[in-house]
Amino acid sequence: MSTRAPGRGRRAGTADDDASRSTSDRGFWPLRDLPVVLWLAAALALTLVHPWVPSPRWLLLHLLLLGATTHAILVWSRHFTETLLHLPAAPRAPQSRRLLLHNLGAVGVITGVLTSTWPVTVVGAAAVATAVTWHGATLWRALHTCLPSRFEGVVRYYVAAACFLPVGAALGVALAHDLAEPWHTRTLVAHVTVNLLGWVGLTVVGTLVTLWPTVLRTRMASDAERAAAHALPVLVASVAATAGSAFVGQPRLTAVGLAGYLAGLALVGRSLVPPLRNRPPRSYAAWSLAAGACWFAGCLVALAAGLATSSSRVQAGTWLGWLVPFLAVGFAAQVLLGALCHLVPVSLGGGATPVRAANAVLDRAAPLRVVVTNASLLICALPVPSAVRVLASTLALASLAATLPLLVLAIRASRAARRITAADRSTAGAQPSDPGACAAAARARGTGLAAAGLATVVLAVAAGVAVDPTALSFGASAAAGVTATGQTTTVEVVASDMRFTPSTIDVPAGNRLVIVLRNADDDVHDLALDSGDTTGRLAGGATARLDVGVVGRDLEGWCTVVGHRQMGMVLHVDVTGDTGATTTADTHAGHTHGPAGDDTSGMAGTDMGTSGTAVSGDTADDLDFLAAPPPGFHARDAVLPRLERVRVHRQTLTVSDEVQEVAPGVTQELWTYNGSAPGPVLHGRVGDRFVVTLVNDGTIGHSIDFHAGALAPQRPMRTIEPGESLVYRFRATRAGIWMYHCSTMPMSAHIANGLFGAVVIEPRGLPRVDRSYVLVQSELYLGAPGGTVDVDELVAGTPDAVVFNGYANQYDHQPLPAQVGERVRVWVLDAGPNRATSFHVVGGQFDTVWSEGAYLLDRRSDGRGGAQALSLGAAQGGFVELTFPQPGSYPFVSHVMVDAERGAHGLFQISGGARRAAAGARAGR
Repeated sequence: MSTRAPGRGRRAGTADDDASRSTSDRGFWPLRDLPVVLWLAAALALTLVHPWVPSPRWLLLHLLLLGATTHAILVWSRHFTETLLHLPAAPRAPQSRRLLLHNLGAVGVITGVLTSTWPVTVVGAAAVATAVTWHGATLWRALHTCLPSRFEGVVRYYVAAACFLPVGAALGVALAHDLAEPWHTRTLVAHVTVNLLGWVGLTVVGTLVTLWPTVLRTRMASDAERAAAHALPVLVASVAATAGSAFVGQPRLTAVGLAGYLAGLALVGRSLVPPLRNRPPRSYAAWSLAAGACWFAGCLVALAAGLATSSSRVQAGTWLGWLVPFLAVGFAAQVLLGALCHLVPVSLGGGATPVRAANAVLDRAAPLRVVVTNASLLICALPVPSAVRVLASTLALASLAATLPLLVLAIRASRAARRITAADRSTAGAQPSDPGACAAAARARGTGLAAAGLATVVLAVAAGVAVDPTALSFGASAAAGVTATGQTTTVEVVASDMRFTPSTIDVPAGNRLVIVLRNADDDVHDLALDSGDTTGRLAGGATARLDVGVVGRDLEGWCTVVGHRQMGMVLHVDVTGDTGATTTADTHAGHTHGPAGDDTSGMAGTDMGTSGTAVSGDTADDLDFLAAPPPGFHARDAVLPRLERVRVHRQTLTVSDEVQEVAPGVTQELWTYNGSAPGPVLHGRVGDRFVVTLVNDGTIGHSIDFHAGALAPQRPMRTIEPGESLVYRFRATRAGIWMYHCSTMPMSAHIANGLFGAVVIEPRGLPRVDRSYVLVQSELYLGAPGGTVDVDELVAGTPDAVVFNGYANQYDHQPLPAQVGERVRVWVLDAGPNRATSFHVVGGQFDTVWSEGAYLLDRRSDGRGGAQALSLGAAQGGFVELTFPQPGSYPFVSHVMVDAERGAHGLFQISGGARRAAAGARAGR
């Protein structure tokens, strides 16, 4: 409590002040009321179109937190300040300017980041920081121009929160400027910590001190203001310590800072329990606020525990990256919607009847909505199959999104209630004859709706499991008719370095076998037995318990991730002794869990069935290299993309599984970057910087390795699981046509199944030419029709086809055009993964050959030499230049002739002849 002299400052609020506040604050105020709904609607729309939007995760979080949540904080913290300090309502004009400045700034930040226009990002962030600083200054002045109040401590929370957001904005601006690792990750963690725990967290905690008992319609705890005052310095210091330790790369100290923040939350939380005991939640607003607070505390406990117990290689960014969506949706979104559902009816005014009418609309199916939201979010946080996670996240989104139309309907209901006559209001306000019976009926309806919500989530989980192939069992019974002994053999198996350890398990015949599989790798693994039993996919650090049941025959097991079985991830279960043997081996061992969100066990499984290897079937027999593609076929555009003027190139590469035709009548399920194999060609010059966002929308872990950059591979080239993303930054310091590819083991399988592409970095002084083409040679090892790579053929080195730009002989059917006398440059990359190439143009001669960074032959020299082929090994590249002397069709091939005969073949179609003299003049320059 303040000790200021009572006579200092302005007098306490009067009835006139209250009237002023009522007429100023209540009613519809477009700049106050519309932006939150618009930001939330934009976030909802984004979830429907996110596959076609760049950086959808970043955008969704900022629409929700920077847009909707920050706007709501600016509005309602000012409202609470005036109410708690008994101040007259401030004029609308200054607050309108602050709100407009913030919203324009938020639009600027989002626009600047999505368009990679850093100055726009800077201006937008400065506008947001200015609006919040202005807001905090007005609250500070209000705090020091009022008489002492028991609730002024709440306003101090708002002022402290406003001090953090400009810091978070500055960190965000630095992130948008493409910091190098490890500073990018450190700055990101500090940015999230300052904004979520400081700006949003402190505001919410301070508001709940008074809002929570108000929503419950009961008295607040007697020591609430004292507890809040004691907790504030703890919370502020903890935010600073958490962000600072994260910024200097000390995750263990970050965990200590989080522990301090949790201690501060506990101080405040004690004062929130008595109101809950006096009057349990009955409205959607109350339940939503309670659920949001639980998600906030739970996520911070998980984050602190993970940082404190994980190994040093597990970074704070990994844990925070997993938790931020749950903090944003479970905490911020639920608190925001809960607060709006309580405050909007009150702010509309009109008396008790309109408020009740609006509340009745907002509380429709409240138990069902709250249960569906939180049960679905909990399912998403668990290591469930991807199909289950998709259905659960859809349910959570739908239940939260239902609040938006209800808000619109509540406003209409409030306005309609105002028009009711005095007699109608008297009738409508009559109390039921038996209030106790009415309350009991309401509780019964609430219980039924909550049960319906839980049943909906359970059905979604069941549906997800039903459509997930990893939930199905195939194969013969492990028991094989043996008599059970009643004994159990429990064995821990560790998956690491493409091996199961132990690789052989001895089990007495008739014993029940339990395998505890622990994945000690960063990559995803699983274990499937020929009995049909499977663990499902496990992320690094995760553990699964596989109950095989009674075992009466030998079993074979393997990892079903493509190529892992061929690299040695096999397990043998040998049955020993006679039926009825009683030996029991219990070898339980401890294990460490990684972030549950990283656990992709059960992800919509592989295309490998139960064997882990795609069966070739008759796919290779269907190859007809003389067949024509189907009608409507379009060959891949081989033209080198235009060189942009920008010096920072931003590209999003999304990994997805695509069934595509690779030869006439032959389809395969490819893993692709941006839907094509090879992926997009990137084009730059020496000195340019590249910022590439890798998004994994596939079904297993993938990664990316850019040969065009030189940097330590551990972080940027790490494997990310389905649903995750990373940012890969490099500077092109040397010229060449460089390969990029997935580096997840087995690398050969990931490359052969489509995850590769080219980066063209032009050498300084490269002469202009009339046409430039890019040809990437690769091999096809065909699996079953519509299946993935045949790893056995890949290991044997026997490709079914060798192709340019992903399709056999495609340029025979749609040749590459040029004119007689034009200078044509052909960039060639051998992506392999195994075979070399010898690029040759039939009927043509090369007067320029550039390979692996150096000219082997330069037309600008005095010599009259020529070249007939560009020889490249796997992952090597270069270019050749030539002019065509006459019209006609000029085949280009790999002069490893067996490869030319199985798809590495195309045509240049040369026309005209009038430009020969002009082209010759240019060639002589």
